[in-house]
Amino acid sequence: MKTRIDESFETGCFDELAFTYAPVGLVVTENRVIRDCNLAFAAMFGYERDDLRGQTFARLYPSDEEFDNIRDRGIKSLKEHNTYWDERIMARKDGSLFWCRTRGHSFTPDEPLMRAVWSFADLSQIRPYQPLTRREREIVSHLSDGLTSKEIALKLDLSYRTVEVYRAKLLKKFEVSNTQGLIQALGGLGGEQVVKR
Repeated sequence: MKTRIDESFETGCFDELAFTYAPVGLVVTENRVIRDCNLAFAAMFGYERDDLRGQTFARLYPSDEEFDNIRDRGIKSLKEHNTYWDERIMARKDGSLFWCRTRGHSFTPDEPLMRAVWSFADLSQIRPYQPLTRREREIVSHLSDGLTSKEIALKLDLSYRTVEVYRAKLLKKFEVSNTQGLIQALGGLGGEQVVKR
């Protein structure tokens, strides 16, 4: 290992060194299959690098539904801007769930998921995982965007009363008295870039 590091500094070729030892998780994908990842990425999920190479990303999601949801959500942004970012719930090897900030760049914008590079940052220290249902997560996301219960009801095709019931249960669950307190209790959960379950 030391020989490779020394060689990189002698030749001035730091590509492999930077990828392998970057302090943020990096992964190169092809059609949502992990072609390679760095040490930080593998450690974040509780695997060895060799355990992840050639594996589909589905094994790192809490459910197949979320794996599909991410795909559907990211394709549009990648096609339009060739970049994408969000904050999402991911699953470690031991099954524990955690918040993760993900940023991506496609090498094939016409087919965004064909070949891409992604960075992953574990947000556990600033946003501990709180178990929420899909509907709770959707409502919290819209509340953090500043939408009223009536506006959320229209967006989610629910009754105003249903949204109010969810909101009241969330306030009670997190022992807060208002929406601002709820958002703070969830670690400043931000709207548009939060992937809904």
